[in-house]
Amino acid sequence: MYKDTIAAISTAVSQSGIGIIRISGEEAFSVIDKIYCSPGGKKKLSRKPSHTVHYGYIRDGEELIDEVLVTIMRAPRTFTAEDTVEINCHGGVYAMKRVLETVLKNGARPAMPGEFTKRAFLNGRIDLSRAEAVIDVIQAKNEYALKSSLGQLRGSLQKAIEEVRREILHEIARIEAALDDPEHMSLEGYGEALLEKKRKWMEKLQKLIDSSENGRLIREGVKTAIVGKPNAGKSSLLNFLLGEERAIVTEVEGTTRDILTETVQMGDITLNVADTAGIRDTQDQVEKIGVERARKNALEADLIIYVTDSSRKLDENDRAIMEMLQGKKVIILLNKTDLEPVTSEKELEACKKEWLPQAPVLPVSAKKEEGMELLEKTVREMFYQGKISFNDEVYITNARHKNLLTEARESLEQVENSIQSGMPEDFFSIDLMSACEALGEITGAQAGEDLVNEIFSKFCMGK
Repeated sequence: MYKDTIAAISTAVSQSGIGIIRISGEEAFSVIDKIYCSPGGKKKLSRKPSHTVHYGYIRDGEELIDEVLVTIMRAPRTFTAEDTVEINCHGGVYAMKRVLETVLKNGARPAMPGEFTKRAFLNGRIDLSRAEAVIDVIQAKNEYALKSSLGQLRGSLQKAIEEVRREILHEIARIEAALDDPEHMSLEGYGEALLEKKRKWMEKLQKLIDSSENGRLIREGVKTAIVGKPNAGKSSLLNFLLGEERAIVTEVEGTTRDILTETVQMGDITLNVADTAGIRDTQDQVEKIGVERARKNALEADLIIYVTDSSRKLDENDRAIMEMLQGKKVIILLNKTDLEPVTSEKELEACKKEWLPQAPVLPVSAKKEEGMELLEKTVREMFYQGKISFNDEVYITNARHKNLLTEARESLEQVENSIQSGMPEDFFSIDLMSACEALGEITGAQAGEDLVNEIFSKFCMGK
């Protein structure tokens, strides 16, 4: 356990109603005793019961700094498992900084980024996966991301990992014991029994790995590109999705030359939407660059919203776009349904059949804001199939976790190779230990100091 006492502002440093300064460590109560004064005179909060709130003032010597509420929490029933004090002061930037300066002047030092959560991990209060979930909760962009992060914060991932890791450790111990005392413990036929257990572990790990694609979309949002010919209504669609006029809309073809990227909240789904230049053959050098960027953006996207214009006939540019989008997740919008139709839904269905047979066609009017509820429903079904559930499901939202799960799976595959090749049992133990170490890095049981420092360096100050 750390001996020094740390302090930081734990709320946003901005003009706000309330700001919180958090103090944690062995001298937390000593620090607050030096600077807190109750309305009736100076009282020592260190003598007060744990988990109580006290009204009073923060003073720097004889100078009154702020009117506050102070919460006293005794170890180990705190976030860091250390004595903790939280000062609720007024939220002005200067007021918070003056309170923090007074705290630091009287025995605390400034906390490093993520140091409170790091102490919670090092003091055994939470495992590493739960510590990483803290920052995910803070950064959650939608309901799905928040629920997933809260599940991991409650230990859902830790439980799933430790269950497999504990069983693997049991088998390692059994092999080592039998190799040390072959007279009393036999490993005859053990390979087949281990193979069956290995298959069960692989199923559990593969299920977690398979969840990572949904997990990435939950955490980061769906990377979405709006593509189509010039003047199909792409920018109008983006403006509608955003609820504001962000993209320039004119009757002049080729108005959009560069990529305009915005985050759109569609119900409980986050879309990272890029409005791209109209795709067509052109001799304009600047427009050509925009078209190439549009093609590149479309090929890298999770979802393409292909906007067609019902008031114009389909042409070779449309066919080229459809051919380019083969194999991608595409939703086709037959836009401008408020105008006299030239291209019907039936004609579009027939045209796309060769290249995009699975892509749904949705008649919409971005200008009249019609058909957008169906777009939201289609996006949800396309990516989550209506199966996102947070009751018992764990979604891997962290690339580090996915890589380590993959490492563990590969080590278990080596175990099967050794068994089928008739290798000695000590080879099983080596690969089982590799799998165990990879899983231990997820929870922190095997994490080195450099890894821990790197993870917590990404946290915000005060958390």
